[in-house]
Amino acid sequence: MTSASPQSPAALSAFSQLLSSTRRGARLARLLTAQQLRTWGLPPHTIERAAHIVAELAANAVLHGQVRGRDFRLDLTLLDTAPSTLRIGVTDARGEQLPARPTESGATEESGRGLLLVAALADRWGTEPYPPGGKTVWAETYCGLR
Repeated sequence: MTSASPQSPAALSAFSQLLSSTRRGARLARLLTAQQLRTWGLPPHTIERAAHIVAELAANAVLHGQVRGRDFRLDLTLLDTAPSTLRIGVTDARGEQLPARPTESGATEESGRGLLLVAALADRWGTEPYPPGGKTVWAETYCGLR
């Protein structure tokens, strides 16, 4: 007897770009996201939400995940699920420095609210290792397609 293993949903569209681990690279990640999602024909509310998520994840990659001379990577994948799901991934070189789960008590702090925004805007988010020494922080949001 054989059992079928769960399969990952197929990608309808995918985009990947290496960006410099600088404030300029983080800004470019947000702009590229908006442009790419417009090209894919996603609704404006999805584009706006995704741009905010990317801005926060890219800023964290630059501030907390930077290793001198190493870039960060932006991945956008439109998944063939019902409803369609946009998966955003930002990969940096600091795998040992995982983001802390946000708490409401951190909302009054001067910094550290980025992941609170990600948690509020995304339907799911998390982290996964990126061997040999990096990590990917990802977020998924439903697109309202189909």
